[in-house]
Amino acid sequence: MVEELNPFKIAQVQLGQAAELMKLDREAHQILGEPLRTFIFNIPVKMRDTRTRVFTGFLVHYNDARGPCKGGIRFHPEETLDTVKALASWMTWKTALADLPFGGGKGGIVCDTKKLNELELENLSRGYIRAAAKFMGPYTDILAPDVYTNPQIMAWMVDEYSEIMGRNEFAAATGKPLEVWGSQGRNDSTAMGAMYVMREAAKHVKINPKTATVAIQGFGNAGNFAFMLSKKMFGSRVVAVSDSQGAIYSKNGLDYKKVVEAKERRHTVQAYPDAQKITNEELLALDVDVLIPAAMENQVTKSNADNVKAKILLELANGPVTPEADKILAERKVFDLPDFLVNAGGVIGSYFEWLQNISGYYWKADEVYRKLDEIMTRSFRDVMERQAEYTKAGKHISTRTAAYTISVDRVAKAMKYRGWY
Repeated sequence: MVEELNPFKIAQVQLGQAAELMKLDREAHQILGEPLRTFIFNIPVKMRDTRTRVFTGFLVHYNDARGPCKGGIRFHPEETLDTVKALASWMTWKTALADLPFGGGKGGIVCDTKKLNELELENLSRGYIRAAAKFMGPYTDILAPDVYTNPQIMAWMVDEYSEIMGRNEFAAATGKPLEVWGSQGRNDSTAMGAMYVMREAAKHVKINPKTATVAIQGFGNAGNFAFMLSKKMFGSRVVAVSDSQGAIYSKNGLDYKKVVEAKERRHTVQAYPDAQKITNEELLALDVDVLIPAAMENQVTKSNADNVKAKILLELANGPVTPEADKILAERKVFDLPDFLVNAGGVIGSYFEWLQNISGYYWKADEVYRKLDEIMTRSFRDVMERQAEYTKAGKHISTRTAAYTISVDRVAKAMKYRGWY
């Protein structure tokens, strides 16, 4: 039997497992099984050769029972509607688990940013907002950066939205530069939140994070900060890291600054000196204390889950572990912490930025980190407590399913009180 790798079908399977366990009302499950609203846009963009090219864009509002939709915008050559729907559903559970006053949404454009110059990228970003403006805003759907988007793109998007609305609307997107009222501590909040979960997980499995070995798959924003912060906060030994071109390994640990230099100089971590070149698959199979998938979906699957030797699997990427792999990891007693717990720091940081934009009162980074630590630690403990409750009742469930039961219950109750079913 071929393993299902469609991310939205995977998200539906995960929801279904939790719904069955919870005995969720059939009507609630029907509502939560599909997005409330899905938009597809044609975005005409003037290119450098003066010709107009039409790009396809997506925007998904998965559920807004608990508040305005919140989610990132991806620019990726292989973006699909099903991927965006899956990410919007996971964002729904992420905001509910962290108990934020948001629902879940997501956006994306099918494009290769490496083939666009800065003006084309700006025109594309502004074109997306012109297409989506009627369906977004500070109290409808708040945008944020994701794969191959960044603070500059958020600034262009906020500017375009403000032009359309005829007033400054800084709260329409988060992850902005500080100069246009971004938030201190937002840029590394995804990885910082993961570090707080790693700290709590290490206590749970009785690992000393100061002596822990770490392998990180992916060296984008989240993976980069996870490398830096795991060394800065705990002194952990990062022995492996990868990007789209391959991975590197050194049992004595990698030097963060030299990895960054190699990536900037040769556009790949494999340019790092004095390290063994390995594949991404080999990285996932390393005998380390903590494995951090920080790249894309479907990295740990039925075909390679048996090879995972890490004691803690910290899902910093969205959807890196498939349902079939979940079962194998559970049987092998790998402490797998789900994506919508581990990477919730990003949306929590975005929530803080949105609050500051709405109120006009801004916080220092140390206050952001303190509040982030409080929410991430509480969410981790909520999941552990829920899992323990089911274990006590004779039902052994994964941390992912435990997290789902918390999130789904909160969203379903909001829908019930609002009279949606």
